[in-house]
Amino acid sequence: MTRRLAYFAVTLGMIAGANSYAQGPVKICGELKNGFGPFDYRKAPLLPYEINIVEGAHFTTEVEQNIKGKTGYVGGDVDYTLRAWPNHPRALATMSRQGVIEKAPQVRGANYPVDCYFLRAITFAPDDGMVHAVYANHLATHGKTEQANAEFLRAVDLEPDNPIINYNAGLASMKAKKYDQALAYAKKAYGLGFPLPGLKNQLKAVGKWDDAPAK
Repeated sequence: MTRRLAYFAVTLGMIAGANSYAQGPVKICGELKNGFGPFDYRKAPLLPYEINIVEGAHFTTEVEQNIKGKTGYVGGDVDYTLRAWPNHPRALATMSRQGVIEKAPQVRGANYPVDCYFLRAITFAPDDGMVHAVYANHLATHGKTEQANAEFLRAVDLEPDNPIINYNAGLASMKAKKYDQALAYAKKAYGLGFPLPGLKNQLKAVGKWDDAPAK
């Protein structure tokens, strides 16, 4: 419990500092209580009505691809999705991209700064490895390589047999020039059936790939 609280404290501090709000992180990021939900995205197959009504009304293909909103701004529709399903990994990724597109810490239509949606997701589902992995990608996009690497370590620790997480952790390790670590993640990802060769090609380019099986 102490370790978890310390982790949240660090994350809260990062968000509060990054956005320079005087109200404090709780007021910035709001409460998780919501009129509909919140629901755990990992249980979506067991809640078909709850996930379909939200995605059908707010998280369409055009919203997910940051093309246009369904009911208004893209940020507003993603905000609704994430208030109902805080740990929806694809919606988190869309919110991150929208922040880059608008070049703003808080996008149009959203109730909170972009970073808040990651804090809310981690608070809601701290044991969800995909949340940490998407957050790591968000951090990496903003040049926070070491923080991204730490988030990927957390993600892999939570879901060691997830090929997507291992692959992305390998890519982050490559950016940090931690080639041995990247190789280990790559071997695990490919051993679990991940199909894309990009990470392997990057390792080959720096002379770090070998065809030995994963240890």
